[in-house]
Amino acid sequence: MRVSKNQLGNAAKQGIISPDQADALFDYLQSQPDTGPAFTFTNILYYFGGLIAIGAMTLFMNLGWEAFGGWGIFFISLGYAGIGLMLTQKFQRSGHAIPAGICATFVVAISPLAIYGFQEAMGWWPDDTAYREYHKYIKWHWIYLEFGTLIVGTIMARFYRYPFMIMPIAVTLWYMSMDVAVMITGGHYDYEFRAFFSMWFGLLTTLLAFWVDIRSRKSGDYAFWLYLFGVMTFWGGLSMQHSDSELNKFIYFCINLGLIAIGAILVRRVFVVFAAFGCAWYLQHLASEIFEDSWLFPIALTAIGLGIVYLGIVWQRNERAITQRIRSVLPEALKELLNERSG
Repeated sequence: MRVSKNQLGNAAKQGIISPDQADALFDYLQSQPDTGPAFTFTNILYYFGGLIAIGAMTLFMNLGWEAFGGWGIFFISLGYAGIGLMLTQKFQRSGHAIPAGICATFVVAISPLAIYGFQEAMGWWPDDTAYREYHKYIKWHWIYLEFGTLIVGTIMARFYRYPFMIMPIAVTLWYMSMDVAVMITGGHYDYEFRAFFSMWFGLLTTLLAFWVDIRSRKSGDYAFWLYLFGVMTFWGGLSMQHSDSELNKFIYFCINLGLIAIGAILVRRVFVVFAAFGCAWYLQHLASEIFEDSWLFPIALTAIGLGIVYLGIVWQRNERAITQRIRSVLPEALKELLNERSG
């Protein structure tokens, strides 16, 4: 929780602390390095600079690096990783958690390039695909880069506990969901299978995020990126399922309503955002196809919407009692998680 000067001033007015103490405490807090994410200019500079460095060795990699050859790419990558580790240690010792986490993330993000260089040097690379295409095209042999990155990410996460480090791990799992599907189908394009595989892979990633959330409930938010890419992959695969059945479309709508409920319970907006798109698509389907000529449908939908708003008012009045009743029957670990996330 960030403390503002106005809050300290109010505390001084209520006699909790003196005005001089309020000013001194505010100056002290301002002088401390940021240890968590917040929308400040300092943090914007941290993340902007860090993402440029990470992007330079991933998304913006050009063909010029191919001139170094496999061993050149491998050892240059190791050199960059070594610099990243040294900076991580330096920032960690000085108490700058965000820069330390960004540098640790850089080490994980550069892993695919190092693995590519090593495979190229050993003559194990299966075709003439350049590394720059790793972030553009779906191919089965990226799987080696992805497994290697997951191993490096797991090792780094073991020693450096920074939530931002999970970002390249989550992205890698997302890539893997696409590449494994291609590998299973032998490179043939099978839209329905890819959608089906993506849905279940995303569900597993989301469950992994929940497990991480439970494990890290008393520390940082290590599950955010896993939730983001897990829900995105699951919802994307679910939404790409083709069906001419109105029952299946209604089930799809109900699943999205369930995602909204899960998002509200776990205090995770990512569930609500994607589910809102799914619900909007279903309602648009009803309006444009099922009730295209019905003058009553918009009126009924308006009534439903206002009814939901009223339900929100009723919920707000009884939220504390309902929440306490529900949480009283939950497992202790989940109860602690919800208490930590919702405050």
